[in-house]
Amino acid sequence: MYTVYILYSNSLEKYYTGQTNDFEDRLARHNSGESKYSKVGTPWKLVWKIEFSTRSEAMKLESQIKKQGAKRYLERISKK
Repeated sequence: MYTVYILYSNSLEKYYTGQTNDFEDRLARHNSGESKYSKVGTPWKLVWKIEFSTRSEAMKLESQIKKQGAKRYLERISKK
């Protein structure tokens, strides 16, 4: 399974969107500082996630979220 996820950093007041096939490991790497971009925003909190059976589906949604911005995406889906 592939997971598309949105994280939030209180210290940066920013969202981070990504996709992975091992969400627990990926979140641990974000919060341990192993990830170049996300190490400055620790701790990252999970805001939203969804699973797909293929990586191509996950990558497509990740791209769509990044194009419109995570905050706008979350606002849009919460209105449904």
